[in-house]
Amino acid sequence: MNSIHAHDDEKAPDPTLEQLSANVYAYVQLDGSWGLNNSGFIVGENGITVIDTCFTEKRTKAFIESIIKVSNLPIRTLVNTHQHGDHTNGNYQLSNATIIGHELCRKEMLEINVPTVNPNPMYSGVEWGNLKLSPPFVTFENNLTLYSDNTKIELHYMGPAHTTNDVIVWIPEQSILFSGDLLFNGGTPFVMMGSVAGSLRALTELKSFPAQIIVPGHGRICDSKIIEDMEKYLRFIQHIAKDGFANGLSPLETALSTNLGPFSEWHDKERIVGNLHRAYSELKGEELGSKIDIESAVSDMLTYNGGKTVRCIA
Repeated sequence: MNSIHAHDDEKAPDPTLEQLSANVYAYVQLDGSWGLNNSGFIVGENGITVIDTCFTEKRTKAFIESIIKVSNLPIRTLVNTHQHGDHTNGNYQLSNATIIGHELCRKEMLEINVPTVNPNPMYSGVEWGNLKLSPPFVTFENNLTLYSDNTKIELHYMGPAHTTNDVIVWIPEQSILFSGDLLFNGGTPFVMMGSVAGSLRALTELKSFPAQIIVPGHGRICDSKIIEDMEKYLRFIQHIAKDGFANGLSPLETALSTNLGPFSEWHDKERIVGNLHRAYSELKGEELGSKIDIESAVSDMLTYNGGKTVRCIA
């Protein structure tokens, strides 16, 4: 496999810390492509609640340093929105925090482990650091409510969607929503490990939250219009999958013959192949979020990407 990248000299912009309210902050890592997630935290009188960590040891350390610049109170709670490493690899650095996530988030993390133990063929040249597996040890199945002093923090299970275990963080009194990877702003959605139909259902449910500020899993902070953009893309995936499946084309063949149109401006275009593998599974009548051949899907994504590993400037 060719691991030489056209982006070898690219450097991600410095992360930014954005204050969303008196006590809620978002940590934004642009350009939001592979490995560059958003996280956040809520400052209370006696401690801090963190939402997600980062992809590498270095990036999580930088995130923690940004928290300390705001408050040196202890980090008491960490919420994981889903299992993927760009949101969980740094969990171990918050060793005194209670880590909360969906029951399936814990299960998937224990199965997959961290990339320094179980390398992911999609990536090359990532400086992971000394990662250690640290899954949630407080889990739930549907909804859970936390409090940071008088700030109510609602956790709602939305999967299967991006993954089997997606959770949103809703702060109702401030109309702030941390969507996890249900939403990508400027990047191609990725539902290979979740569900196309389930994602559309989750997006419909997201509309019931009157969010004034949305922190997507990747990309710039936004408002609820982004939900419509995600819906258009996922319906597009369902449409081309239906045609390709009916014509006997493989997911890769369907992707290669597809004009992305307005979605060509989004980065990480190769995700179309993984998304089509998931859409084909659903056309076969398989259970939403059920296991598919991830190895084959990833191989096809890299073929679509010209035989190169994905563009990751994390």
